[in-house]
Amino acid sequence: MECRVFCLGCGRERHGLEARCSHCGSPFDIEVSGKYSDRLQDNFPYVSRWISLGEVQTPIVSAGGADFKLDYLSPTFSYKDRGARALVSFLRGRMDHGTINEDSSGNAGAAIAAYGSAAGFRVRIFTGSRAREEKIRQIESYGAEVVRVEGSREDVQRAAMGADGVYASHVLMPEFRDGIRTLAYEVFQQYSGSMPDRIFVPVSAGTLLLGLHRGLRHLLESGEIGSMPEIVGVQPEKVSPICHILEGRPYEPPVDGQSVADALVTQKPVLGVQVAEAVRQTGGTCVMVSDEEIMSAHAELSRAGLFCEVSSATVYAAYKKRKWQGRSLLVLTGAGLKTVMGY
Repeated sequence: MECRVFCLGCGRERHGLEARCSHCGSPFDIEVSGKYSDRLQDNFPYVSRWISLGEVQTPIVSAGGADFKLDYLSPTFSYKDRGARALVSFLRGRMDHGTINEDSSGNAGAAIAAYGSAAGFRVRIFTGSRAREEKIRQIESYGAEVVRVEGSREDVQRAAMGADGVYASHVLMPEFRDGIRTLAYEVFQQYSGSMPDRIFVPVSAGTLLLGLHRGLRHLLESGEIGSMPEIVGVQPEKVSPICHILEGRPYEPPVDGQSVADALVTQKPVLGVQVAEAVRQTGGTCVMVSDEEIMSAHAELSRAGLFCEVSSATVYAAYKKRKWQGRSLLVLTGAGLKTVMGY
């Protein structure tokens, strides 16, 4: 199995550990060739030695007429452990020590902090002034340094990119979103070689959706499945750029850009076009949900014993909006405990 990393804008190959192309400024993508392997780690040729925090297959349970993939049952309690593990393991193969920097409002920062510290790196997480204190405490618990930056989301990113060390971005470094392929592989194995008719995922920057799509496409190209499930992306009504792209409507970011789904407020996703195209390729769609619908869905899930983050409950809110034919799988991405930790 081989891979190449190339610029989405001009096609040139990446030099070193660039996060953006030095020629045109576009982000990079990664392309892996070769057949799917049941040994999940064998599907990632750019990783020579994996950093492990005791990962297991996250379970699938049925409730409310749908199946739920409890991807919050992971080492740092969010799906972003999938991407962080792949990215940090890749970096560990390139450098024995040093500093890695990331900009994040919470879950990605916690995942990079945990895996980065386990790999022996110094970790700095740059975050905005409005980040949730519960998530900041989790990041700091792993030994990472938290750097608060006043200003916009772009200001936080610039600070992280300009700091000494390697910029280990969960959005721009393609190894992160590529690591999320494992989600598709697990679903394939847990459904005993078949697949659900559709998979619902919450969407912010779109790394989850892109990684899932890449894994599904790999299974299809390897002859393991006959067709890809539809991907249903879900966004809060207040911050819904991907839904607008798919509907062909102009999007005007709101002034405050806030929602009860506070992990899903990326107003200008750098990979937005790629995310929308991935949805189209599966015959899927994007669903917008209101704050009221999200909170109602969260309460219903909690009463069913599925205590997820409010942002994760968007998928159930979307599922409840209409009658869906066939079997649906809803990915719950973050644990509810993240919002109530008081240590």
